[in-house]
Parts: sequence; C-alpha cells; structure tokens
Amino acid sequence: MRVTIDQTDLELVQGDITHQTTDAIVNAANSSLLGGGGVDGAIHRAGGPSILAECQRIGGCPTGKACITGAGYLAARYVIHAVGPLYHGDGDREQVAALLSSAYHHSLVLAAQHGVRSIAFPSISTGAYGYPVNAAAEVALTTVIAYMRQHTDIELVRFVLFDAGTFAVYRQVLERLMATDAPPQ
Repeated sequence: MRVTIDQTDLELVQGDITHQTTDAIVNAANSSLLGGGGVDGAIHRAGGPSILAECQRIGGCPTGKACITGAGYLAARYVIHAVGPLYHGDGDREQVAALLSSAYHHSLVLAAQHGVRSIAFPSISTGAYGYPVNAAAEVALTTVIAYMRQHTDIELVRFVLFDAGTFAVYRQVLERLMATDAPPQ
C-alpha cells in the first residue's frame, strides 16, 4: 500500500527490513545498542561487526531517542537505532505512547540531518517489548504523517512489516487515518 502525503510517499510492505535498499533502515534497538533478538539481532547479523563496533563507541541510547551508524554489509547507507519503550499495560499509556512517538520522530530528524531521502521502519516495540500492534501502528503512522506534513526532506518512508498480521493492522490504521484526513467533496 502506498499513499502520498504532500511531497513524500508513505509505503507499507511485508518483508525483511535487512533486504531494503533505502538510504537508511531503522533498527528497533535496546538502550545498550549491543544487539538483541528480533529486528535488532537480524540487522546486526546481516550488517556485520562494524555496526556493533560503532554502537559500542556510542555507548547506549535512552528510550525514545535514536542514534545513527553505518550499515556495514547492508544495502542501506545508515542504520538508525531507535529505542522504543517496553509496554507493560499497567503504566502510564500516554507516557509510553509519547516515548514511542519520540523514537520515530528522532529517527526522522536524524535521517534528514544525514541527507537520507528514503527510510525503512520496522514496527518498533511490538515484538519482545510487548506493545500492542494496533496501538503502536496508530502512534507510528500518526507521528510519521505529522512529520511528513511539516518536512519535505525525505521522499520515501516505508514501513517494512515482518508478518501478514502486522501488515494488515498497519494497513487498516493507515486507511482509517487517510479516510478521516480526506478533504470534504
């Protein structure tokens, strides 16, 4: 699924983020930046040891922020390591949503600062961090669309969703956001 918002294309695809040829891919990282499971582990394995070496030099990243490294053996030029929040369900949902939104926003700002014209995101925090996919998709897409409406520096924002269920949820949320945002006829 692809929509255009102002001058930027927003695309949803099902696939493996490590195979993307965008200028940058986003890693759903932990705050240590030292690799882990899921998307994080896959990016570190596919990109090779230079990504880990750069992450070690950075020394960590707080939740809701992002940092950038080279992409090693990956087709992308950069990996943006975005640290999303853990979701417990019993805490302050607004604060957790704000941290998730911040991780996406900081990733886009870093991308623009490094001349990135195309970027691929995973669904941050919905794996081991337990964020419900529907709520995460709402935060992710709303944040990215708001950025796209204010900035034209990035030409393509792609969400690369690993499985059919996550893709379906993101598609449903994007369709709803586009329908409610449509100008009256």
